[in-house]
Amino acid sequence: MTRVVLFDIDGTILLSAGAGRAAIEPALREYFGTAGSPSYRFDGKTDKLIVRDMMRMEGFTDAEIDARMDAVLARYLEHLRVALADPARRAQLLPGVGPLIDAVEAADDLVLGLLTGNVVEGARAKLAAVDLAFDRFALGAYGSDHEDRSQLPPVALARAQALLGRALAGDRLVIIGDTPADVHCGRGVGARAIAVATGGYSVEELDSHAPAA
Repeated sequence: MTRVVLFDIDGTILLSAGAGRAAIEPALREYFGTAGSPSYRFDGKTDKLIVRDMMRMEGFTDAEIDARMDAVLARYLEHLRVALADPARRAQLLPGVGPLIDAVEAADDLVLGLLTGNVVEGARAKLAAVDLAFDRFALGAYGSDHEDRSQLPPVALARAQALLGRALAGDRLVIIGDTPADVHCGRGVGARAIAVATGGYSVEELDSHAPAA
């Protein structure tokens, strides 16, 4: 009856005071000559999709974006570490999250994991900024695994099965997140979602997407 509890990071575990946008905009400007629209919403998106969406809006083709994607993300990570170290952008662990993670980690029938649009090194950096050890999470699925968030739950499921050494039904995955994308992304494998209104969406907005809780 093991369940795998997969936490989103931004808006669910922590708030990073805009460090992600502060990091991606100079990286985009360096490789594309534009930082994209300041009105574009990052929440619920993978890092790769953010780059693609913003640069498509600026008229770049997918081929042009693909050719520069790895370089942009590498530069983004450099800027992200600087932004997270800025006292004016101090990342904050959201209330109650620390004890919740402790409880999940300690439970015999739960496996603690991540499911986030952050590339893996971005996830590591953001958790470190709130003094959460990345290695506490037994498994994860990241924006570096796939650009499409709906493809991350199958990745997490496969990794959970490898970790446990046995088959695991998709409904054993519980995704905790703060956006409609978190609610919808796991439905293809039968995962259930717990929506939390600690990010940019209200309880009412999230409830309209029919999360399990």
